[in-house]
Amino acid sequence: MHSLQIVFGVAVMAVACAAVEYHAPVIAYHHAEPEHYAPAKYSFEYAVKDEHTGDIKSQHEVREGDSVKGYYTLVQPDGKKRIVEYTSEHKDGFNAIVHYEGEAKAYAPAPKYAPAPVYKYVAPAPVYKYVAPAPVYKYSAPAPVYKYSAPSYSAPKHAAYTTTSFHTPHFSYKF
Repeated sequence: MHSLQIVFGVAVMAVACAAVEYHAPVIAYHHAEPEHYAPAKYSFEYAVKDEHTGDIKSQHEVREGDSVKGYYTLVQPDGKKRIVEYTSEHKDGFNAIVHYEGEAKAYAPAPKYAPAPVYKYVAPAPVYKYVAPAPVYKYSAPAPVYKYSAPSYSAPKHAAYTTTSFHTPHFSYKF
């Protein structure tokens, strides 16, 4: 009877566990409104003129919204000036028009420089001086003398044995 109650209890618990339903949490998706920014607008320009290295260039650019317009110039190694005018728009993409000013010059190698003069150093003749070596004194200490005598052993001297006698009225002993 007792085992029947256990089986029945387990069955009731299994049915109760099966009756519980799990519901996943509800996630609400909210579509964020896109952020609106003001249209991009900027203008910049720069120029470099380094006659020593021949680096001569400039650029100018203006942007209003999706439209970019500008130009840049540079002096090429042959001396001609290249001018590139460009535009970029969402509809037409990037477009560039290239112009050249001036005539190309013949290649002129870099100027040759005379090498720096070489100075020869003549060292003075060496001067040798004789330095006598320091005198060497030889001293030898006499060999040490160690006095040692081996121990001597002899048997100990004992007193001579003597005889002793002992007398009683009934016995007589002699040792």
